[in-house]
Amino acid sequence: MKKGFLVSFEGPDGAGKTSVLEALVPRLQEKVDDAIITTREPGGIAISEKIRDVILDVEHTNMDEKTELLLYIAARRQHLVEKVLPALKAGKLVLVDRFIDSSVAYQGYGRGLDISAIDWLNDYATDGHKPDLTLYFDVPSEIGLDRISKNAEREVNRLDLEALSMHQKVRSGYLKLANQESNRVVTIDASQSLEKVINDAYQVVLSALEKVEK
Repeated sequence: MKKGFLVSFEGPDGAGKTSVLEALVPRLQEKVDDAIITTREPGGIAISEKIRDVILDVEHTNMDEKTELLLYIAARRQHLVEKVLPALKAGKLVLVDRFIDSSVAYQGYGRGLDISAIDWLNDYATDGHKPDLTLYFDVPSEIGLDRISKNAEREVNRLDLEALSMHQKVRSGYLKLANQESNRVVTIDASQSLEKVINDAYQVVLSALEKVEK
């Protein structure tokens, strides 16, 4: 790779995107000469991880929607300037578990906050930086929540405790985003077996990298 490439992994809770991201690293490493950086939102660096703890604490059920959004935005900014942008400048492949689209899907469509305001905040926090490629892992909300309930090793956070209707709104938002930005967002059926989802994601990322290198 001659320049950095940013891939974001998006999806509703229980879509399996984190498991797919982790599984892709060794496969992609065989094809990519440069280092691969994996990270997550909110988090990825010390300050943003502390903000993550505040946002996702199951005891913070009284958190205001706008407070939640602004905390995500603050964590995003610090993470971007401290970790993501330096890695891209160094020509690395960066795989990030959630990025700007999560705020639109969760706080916009899910919470009902003004989407144009979220778009502005995202643009302000990232200086207009968007992923080169976004993988959206789509799964019906009922299936996603059922997976969460059966996975004892998974972190259960405040958002997991939301009603089914909230998760359905989030999924609907993601589907709209995928349709609006089809040049960047590729939808993957995450209701398939994990191995099939991993293979589909691998082919999409590999294809995108090959186009860049041509």
